[in-house]
Amino acid sequence: MKKTNIHKLTFAAVLTALAVAGSLISFPIGASKCAPVQHLVNIIGAVFLGPAWSVGIAFAASLLRNLLGLGSLLAFPGSMVGALLAGLLYKYIKALPAAYIGELFGTSVLGGLLAFPVAKYIVGSDAAAVFGYILPFFVSCAGGTVLAIFIVTALKKAKVFDGFLGIGKTAGEVKA
Repeated sequence: MKKTNIHKLTFAAVLTALAVAGSLISFPIGASKCAPVQHLVNIIGAVFLGPAWSVGIAFAASLLRNLLGLGSLLAFPGSMVGALLAGLLYKYIKALPAAYIGELFGTSVLGGLLAFPVAKYIVGSDAAAVFGYILPFFVSCAGGTVLAIFIVTALKKAKVFDGFLGIGKTAGEVKA
């Protein structure tokens, strides 16, 4: 395994741990537990690692949060769709606002819509309406996105992870 891949895996593990630990800072809105740190982590993963890694981090964090009793099954559609859309938009547009918008829209609108069948048919919740999770997911996501705007912008400007993750270097320039 290349050193760069080990660095990415390590960074993904740290982000997963941050998302799980950060879920202790959550608040209930309806049937969902809103965890803004997850959305911060989704954007960091999307920007520095890409869409596949970001979705993997969101899945692992959601799974661990559920196993530890810190989250609900609604964490899966909300976090994973937002992470995917943030990663894809950043990958193809190459602008930080694209990642922020992708996380907000992916989590609140798409994830909120996907949460309805999960809540109704898997969790057994009396979900009031198809659109019932959009606002709670948006509130949670907006907090994490505001944090991400400050943190990710500073990290990108300082090029903190560029050498560590091999960003901006070809495979031959990364020292083994």
